[in-house]
Amino acid sequence: MKRILLTGGGTGGHIYPALAIARAVREKYPEVEIGYIGTDNGLESKIVPKEEGVQFFTVEIQGFKRSLSWENVNTVRKFIRAVSKSKEYIKKFQPDVVVGTGGYVSGPAVFAAHQLNIPTMIHEQNAVLGLTTKFLARFADVVAVSLEDTAKHLTGAKKVVYTGNPRATEVIRANRANGRESLGVMENTPVVLIFGGSRGAKSINQAVLGMLPKLKNLPGVRFVYITGEVHYQDITAKINTEEYPNLDVKPFVYNMPDVLAKTDLVVARAGASTLAELTALGIPSILIPSPYVTNNHQEANARVLEEQGAARLLLERDCNGENLWDKIENLVLDPEERKAMSANAKALGRPEAATLIVEELEQLTTTNVHS
Repeated sequence: MKRILLTGGGTGGHIYPALAIARAVREKYPEVEIGYIGTDNGLESKIVPKEEGVQFFTVEIQGFKRSLSWENVNTVRKFIRAVSKSKEYIKKFQPDVVVGTGGYVSGPAVFAAHQLNIPTMIHEQNAVLGLTTKFLARFADVVAVSLEDTAKHLTGAKKVVYTGNPRATEVIRANRANGRESLGVMENTPVVLIFGGSRGAKSINQAVLGMLPKLKNLPGVRFVYITGEVHYQDITAKINTEEYPNLDVKPFVYNMPDVLAKTDLVVARAGASTLAELTALGIPSILIPSPYVTNNHQEANARVLEEQGAARLLLERDCNGENLWDKIENLVLDPEERKAMSANAKALGRPEAATLIVEELEQLTTTNVHS
């Protein structure tokens, strides 16, 4: 494999899997050239250029309004222009394969590759198909899914493979000792990690503030609370940290895989990358899905884990200090239940996900699917 072109954007849930694929390909093919099509105003414009050895290209695109709107006419115009621009990049870069990991920007880039007879793969991270996946599934040569159950929604696809989420492969290499050291805890100290995604989640923050007085009931447990940088100043102004010696409040954690490796229980949103990490490492969790995402896909993600006995579900409308504390305390005080949840989570994990995706890409590039 000499050149691979990736595309995905909007949220970390689309961007980080793409970069995980890039690293996995480079590990096997050190000389590979890697390109990435994104937008200049999405999160990918901040994350991808920091990745060494990745050429970043941009197109202008926006999503469809779900209701009838004249703005959708403008969206179609931008899509057509983005397809044309993507074709320019593809002809110049000459990739062996194009991989889309979701977000609106994947649409024109993968569609352009299909029209140019370049082999294509798309990767769906969530239990519920995104609009871009629904559109591209009929054109892509391979659709890779993170959750096995998702395959049943892809009846029109040429080929569907259950690979898991490539983020799982990266997190499985995490260093527990480094995580313990960065948290400043002893090896036998239980850790409860609470976070709401890279930007934090207001509802989770409010629930945590409501349960703080209860922390004294579990003095031997270290609570690591990641507020998100946006909320950090506001939250720390409301907390007298001297009152809670077993609480560690952080704005952000840059070594999340290592911290997760030392964690006994996670409270988090139900984004696809988070669930890939939890299942790869076999970490029990309390999931509070965001109701503000497309198609309420986080709740669908969370219910997959709950049904398999790997997680407890707490809907945002029920998320308050009392309910959250009850779920945390019950699990902290029941090591056998946590052990069972851990085993169930690990059974859902696909730590070999990135390797499986690379193998599929090898098949695409060695058997000319368009001949």
